[in-house]
Amino acid sequence: MSILTHNTAPTAEPSATPRPITATRRRTTPNALVSKGVVNGLLIVAAGYTLLPVTWLLFAATKNHRDLFATSGFAFGDFNLLTNLHQALTFNDGIYLRWFGNSVLYSVIGSAASTFICAATGYAFDKYDFRGKEKLFGLVLGGVLVPTTVIQLPMYLLATKAGVVNTYWALLLPALVNPFGVYLARVFSEGYVPNEILEAARVDGAGELRTFARIALPMLAPGFMTIFLFSFTASWNNFFGALVMLNDEQLYPVNLGLFMWNSVTQQQPEFYSLVITGSLVAVAPLIVAFVCLQRFWRSGLTAGAVK
Repeated sequence: MSILTHNTAPTAEPSATPRPITATRRRTTPNALVSKGVVNGLLIVAAGYTLLPVTWLLFAATKNHRDLFATSGFAFGDFNLLTNLHQALTFNDGIYLRWFGNSVLYSVIGSAASTFICAATGYAFDKYDFRGKEKLFGLVLGGVLVPTTVIQLPMYLLATKAGVVNTYWALLLPALVNPFGVYLARVFSEGYVPNEILEAARVDGAGELRTFARIALPMLAPGFMTIFLFSFTASWNNFFGALVMLNDEQLYPVNLGLFMWNSVTQQQPEFYSLVITGSLVAVAPLIVAFVCLQRFWRSGLTAGAVK
């Protein structure tokens, strides 16, 4: 008796031809086009409205005194920008350059020191546990709600007791206190500085100051630059504080000096060109700061978006 064995091999199925993966195109509906056009139109109008004063300033700074009042605000006259710049920078033995240098001192030095204090304070609130931590942080947040003009009189009285009125310290010392900067520093510390890295540094024998300086502070670079930019803008535009604290024109920041020039334009109309040209020069550092530092604060907008 023979046993017939049939070895049936499995038949291989024909391999399917791989299909290319193509991105699906979104169909743009008429409603989407209309809404997009409306949004872009509103943004263009808002941008134009925002840039309108700077545009007028650019036109006015190129005119001489006659064309400043005889021509339209957004029309060119005889190009006189270089002459206006020379007059503004050399008037009264170059007092404008002194004011400009004072503003740089108040804004750069004061903002850098304030930003470092804010970064260290926000880092401490985030990474350390101590008694009354949240209550103290709530007090800091309460300081954000207090307008600067409200505390100018108490600050002036304190400065009088300390003997720093009409000195550089009268504006540098108050600039060190920045409650909003402390809040931002804590937020950036929570998002940028992992606790595991700090623990690893401590295990390797690094002290707390070295851990903060060598590890945490470089990670906080976007937050540091963002806080510095806010502090720099506030210090550069600090008009009321300088008006209260200073009475020596050699110590004036540029905005207070331009205000003093503008106060005599009714009696001496030739000061109009000095004020306009000086205002144009005073705006330039803010534009340069935003352009140079935008990559830092823009990176903070997307922090944590991708893991």
